[in-house]
Amino acid sequence: MALAVAASLFAAACGTGGEITPSGAQTTQAAAPPDEQLDTGATVHVRLTLEPTSLNTFTTAGAALDQLLLDNVYQGLVSVDTAAGGRIVPALAQSWEQTPDGLTHTFHLVTNAKFHDGTPLTAADAVWSLQQQIAPGSSSIDAAILDSVAEVTAPDPATVRIRLKQRDTLLLPNLTRRGGIVYKKGTDFASLGGTANGSGPFRLTGWNRGSSITLTRNDEYWGAKPKVAEVVLHYIKDPNSANNAESTGQTDIQVAADPTLLQPFTGDDKFTVLRGTTTDKYTLAFNGRQAPFTNHGVRHAIRQAIDRQALIGAYGAGVAIGSNVPPQDPWYEDLTGIDAYDPENAKKLLADAGFANGLALTLDIPSIYPTAITDLVVSDLAKVGITVTVRQLEFQTWLAKVYSGKDFQLSVVDHAEARDLDNYTKPGYYFGYDNPQVRQWYTEARTAASEADRDTLLKKVARQISVDAAADWLFLVQSTTVVRAGVYGVPQHETSNRYNLSTLAVGK
Repeated sequence: MALAVAASLFAAACGTGGEITPSGAQTTQAAAPPDEQLDTGATVHVRLTLEPTSLNTFTTAGAALDQLLLDNVYQGLVSVDTAAGGRIVPALAQSWEQTPDGLTHTFHLVTNAKFHDGTPLTAADAVWSLQQQIAPGSSSIDAAILDSVAEVTAPDPATVRIRLKQRDTLLLPNLTRRGGIVYKKGTDFASLGGTANGSGPFRLTGWNRGSSITLTRNDEYWGAKPKVAEVVLHYIKDPNSANNAESTGQTDIQVAADPTLLQPFTGDDKFTVLRGTTTDKYTLAFNGRQAPFTNHGVRHAIRQAIDRQALIGAYGAGVAIGSNVPPQDPWYEDLTGIDAYDPENAKKLLADAGFANGLALTLDIPSIYPTAITDLVVSDLAKVGITVTVRQLEFQTWLAKVYSGKDFQLSVVDHAEARDLDNYTKPGYYFGYDNPQVRQWYTEARTAASEADRDTLLKKVARQISVDAAADWLFLVQSTTVVRAGVYGVPQHETSNRYNLSTLAVGK
């Protein structure tokens, strides 16, 4: 009963908005056969695209790490059901409640959880982990989203109590992210680059760098045991190579299949093609710290010069959104009318900004992305007098040069993280957007008296960053997954930022 109450209390805090149904979607999968008809000793081979650069979940950026480790190797107090539009669900906490003023949250842990090294997991581990997040000068990449936390205590070994400085309507969603991971007390974060001692249903047992990562079933797992013995994640960037691996049986599941290359799998009963929702926002970032992007007219001109529907057609599966918020979020609003495609007005804006004779820019993009995206962006911008030189970078180089070094003019990257509107409240973030009003609204949203008030304020944030042309959100991806017949329980939605493997099953 406590579990049901907890789930219902927080469903609104992480409920769906105007969720889209992907075009051509297969929305259901075949049900897995009874357990006696499953091969519990099976190894499932999964194709992913982007390999993490490190396993250090505390300091390493990039959704590839979340996709690999969240829910599979590491767990937090709560998690997300991606099949239910992002509803918050129990993880290490079997139930929770909050005081009427919203300032104190109490979590009741499962009592039989263990870390992979056999050590029992207790409230002391959860308290210590959250304290590392909120400590002054914390190096955690999620420290800022937990800055509302004043104190974390353990009244007993199975209870965690979080006291807030002020009400935070986003606390539960934020605890589903990396900042909510429960580590073994005393973990040396500097040592996490190549190892992981979590509490999840899989152990990380092998990393063939540049090729694959192996996860093995944790037979001591406290919850429902995975129905497969092993999952090998193969990192294959080239879509044609990925297709070949799926066609020839080297992989059983192809995640992020190229939607323009599905012909070998459609109409073939040996395969199922699943389409799903995502939070993958292909974003054209402007370096707001330097000219010409300090001129709002230039930013608006670039946005109005790009035909996003043509981009979606070239990519093969996506929707226009007009800001950083996908339709699944409760604070979504269709903002595609802001800076709609208008190349003639784009020319006028450039002339008014002093660039009637043209403008030359560089665009840095990770080499893993389809060239069709940059080809169309370059072509569209050329039509209004902007010459763009594209520089393809290895993803690690992009992280160092663009994300960390902020050394760029234009950049395209897939921002796959869920509910990352907070990036636009950080003047130090790589694209350098700075609007005090946006920061104020976001802060007020976190402390709002109700979810409805929160959603109204976050809609203001999303609209303002679009009005300011903080970036251009080229399109929101629709996921495409190819599954071999006889494989069941395959994640279908939000597959880039977490990929829960515990539901996989293989028929005998």
